[in-house]
Amino acid sequence: MAKETIMGRPDAPYAKAVKANGFLFVSGNVARADGSVEGQTREVLERLQGLLEDLGSSFDDVVKVNVYLADISDFSAMNGVYKEFFTPEPPTRTTVEAALSSPDFLVEIDLVAAL
Repeated sequence: MAKETIMGRPDAPYAKAVKANGFLFVSGNVARADGSVEGQTREVLERLQGLLEDLGSSFDDVVKVNVYLADISDFSAMNGVYKEFFTPEPPTRTTVEAALSSPDFLVEIDLVAAL
């Protein structure tokens, strides 16, 4: 298997992304700024969009998205922003409520794109 690892922070024990077998697997991303779930969702999706572009991909190539919400009652607010980024044919998606690594994080998103 041909694999290319795109490293993140030097002190982090995980890869930011991995290219393998025709796919790009991108680790979960959270917002750096405090704010609403809408603001955090937008920041995360903009960051993911930039990372995909840097790696020669785009949201059009995304086949699977996982969304983790600190509070599932934020689903509608997150979904409103999410729909702005994935048009006209959205990828498959799973959305779950999860205990995120900081109480400041309201949403975390990871994805898989075809290369």
